[in-house]
Amino acid sequence: QLQLVESGGGLVQPGGSLRLSCAASRFTLDAYTIGWFRQAPGKEREAVSCINKSGISTSYGDSVRGRFTISRDNAKNTVYLQMISLKPEDTAVYYCAARPSFFCRTDADSYDNWGQGTQVTVSS
Repeated sequence: QLQLVESGGGLVQPGGSLRLSCAASRFTLDAYTIGWFRQAPGKEREAVSCINKSGISTSYGDSVRGRFTISRDNAKNTVYLQMISLKPEDTAVYYCAARPSFFCRTDADSYDNWGQGTQVTVSS
């Protein structure tokens, strides 16, 4: 089974930046479309961004568009989420998830494999 491991979370001040990584083991990540989701306490899981298998197609949630950038390095079997201009409302646990399909989806149920999550806290 595909295993995903997120890293790169932490505490950052408003306006700061972080880069999250989603690394895969046991399978090559280029066989999967990868989505980033986040969940804040007391809130539903929210789709943040997605990149398809080829890396040609990407999508972003309205709340992060223009501030977050998703990319993939298939040679390193890793997908990245570069986050800039972070806001306190970006505070959440961030998860990456994989689906063996060419197309991105925003519904979490479409993804078969999930990482354990990494905490991002934006606070002064």
